[in-house]
Amino acid sequence: MALIKSISGIRGTIGGRPGDNLSPLDTVKFTAAFGSWVRDQNKGRKIVIGRDGRISGKMVSDLVVSTLSGLGLDIVDLGLSTTPTVELAVVGLQAAGGIIITASHNPKEWNALKLLNHMGEFINAEEGAIVLEKAFKEDFVFAAVDKLGSYSVDDSWLQKHIDLVVHYPLVDKKSIQQKKYKIVVDAVNSTGALFIPPLLKALGVEEVIVLNEEVNGKFAHNPEPLPENLTALSATVQKSRADLGIAVDPDVDRLCFVCEDGSMFGEEYTLVAVADYVLARIPGNTVSNMSSTKALKEITLKHGGQYYPSAVGEVNVVQRMKDVGAVIGGEGNGGIIVPDLHYGRDALIGIGLFLSALSHHKNGIKSFRTRYPDYFISKNKIELQNGIDVHAIFDKIQRKYKNQPVNTDDGLKIEFDSDWVHLRTSNTEPIIRIYAESSFETTAKNIALRLMQDIKEFI
Repeated sequence: MALIKSISGIRGTIGGRPGDNLSPLDTVKFTAAFGSWVRDQNKGRKIVIGRDGRISGKMVSDLVVSTLSGLGLDIVDLGLSTTPTVELAVVGLQAAGGIIITASHNPKEWNALKLLNHMGEFINAEEGAIVLEKAFKEDFVFAAVDKLGSYSVDDSWLQKHIDLVVHYPLVDKKSIQQKKYKIVVDAVNSTGALFIPPLLKALGVEEVIVLNEEVNGKFAHNPEPLPENLTALSATVQKSRADLGIAVDPDVDRLCFVCEDGSMFGEEYTLVAVADYVLARIPGNTVSNMSSTKALKEITLKHGGQYYPSAVGEVNVVQRMKDVGAVIGGEGNGGIIVPDLHYGRDALIGIGLFLSALSHHKNGIKSFRTRYPDYFISKNKIELQNGIDVHAIFDKIQRKYKNQPVNTDDGLKIEFDSDWVHLRTSNTEPIIRIYAESSFETTAKNIALRLMQDIKEFI
C-alpha cells in the first residue's frame, strides 16, 4: 500500500511486495543502513530500541535486533515502551542511537522505524538522506561471527521516566493530589495503558479509569486522538462523572484532554495551556509548527517572550527551539516539548504540567478552557494517488492567491486577514493536509473546503 521515507522515519504498511510496503526485507535494509550510519559516527556500539503495542511490533523488533546484532552493534531493548521513553534512555544509557518501532497515530496495518541520534533526537534531513542512500546502494558490511553484537533487556525506564516527570521542578504533585481528581484514560490498546495510569497514581490522582487497556495493537478506534475518534472517552467521562479525560496516541507523544461535560479541550490548546503555565514561571520564547494555532503566539507575547514558527515535523521544531532558545515548544497536534527534560514530544511531561496548571485553577477543566481564545482549526486531508505532481498543484494555487501573503517554507501557507490556511504533504501518510484557522468555525471550514476544491480542480 505505501512506503514513506521522511524526517519522521521509514514508515509503511505491513505485508505486500518489498519496496512498496514495510516488508521484512525493507525492515532489514533500512535498519542495516541506519546501523551502518551509526557506526560511521564513532559514538559507540550501543543502540536502544523500544516499540509500541502494534500487532506487527514483535516481528519488526526481532528483525531490527537481528540486523543490528549482525552489524556488530549492542542492543538494549526496552520492549513495550513509548517514543519519549526511548529518547530519554538513549541519553541516559549514553547510547550511539536509537530506533523506536512505531507508526505513531497511523492505523494498525502500519508500522515504522523512527531513527534517533546519540542525543536521543530524530536524525535530521541531511543525516536521513545518508541513511536512505546507504539503503539504496546496500552500502553496509555485516560483522564476522566472533564480532556479533550483544542483546540485553532493560525494563527500568518506565519508572525512570515517571520519576523524571514527578520530580520535574514545575510539576506540582502536592497541588494535583489535593484536587483528588477522577480521570478517564483512553490508552487505545497500546503502551499508554502501561505508562499513563502509573504516572497518574504517582502524581496523586486517586481514581483512574482506563479504556482500551489491553495492549494488543487491535486499536478499538482510529488511533489518532481527534474528536471524532474519542466519542467513547467523552461518553465515559460524562457517565462516570470524572473530572476530565486523557487521550494519547499509540506511542504516547501526542496528548489531548476531554472536559467534564464530554466536550473537547482541543488538542491545539494542550500546548497553549502548558506554555501559559511554564511562561508564567520561566519567561522566554516559544516555537510551534506552521500548522498550529496562533493562540500560542498571543500567550507568548502576553508573557513578554517571542514566538517563532517552524516547518512541520518534530526535528524541525526542535532545531528552531535550539536556534531561538525556546523554553517550551511543540506542535498543535498535542505534542509538548520541554527542552530541559529532553528535546522530544512527550505526553508524560505534558500530563504533569497540564494537571499542575489545572490544579492551580479554582474550577474545573471546562472553566479552565475559557482562559484561552476560541480559534477554530479545520483539519482535512486529500489522499494522493501515485504520479500526482504536488509541487505543480501548489504553484497553481500560489498564482491564484498571489495577492495574499504566502509562505512557502513548508508547503504553502496563505493568510486571509486574521485567518490562514496551510497546505502540505504529510511526512507520515500519502496525503495532502489542509488546515485552516479562523475565529469562526464555519469560516475555517469554508476556507479549507475552498482550497480542497482548488486542489481537486488542479489535479
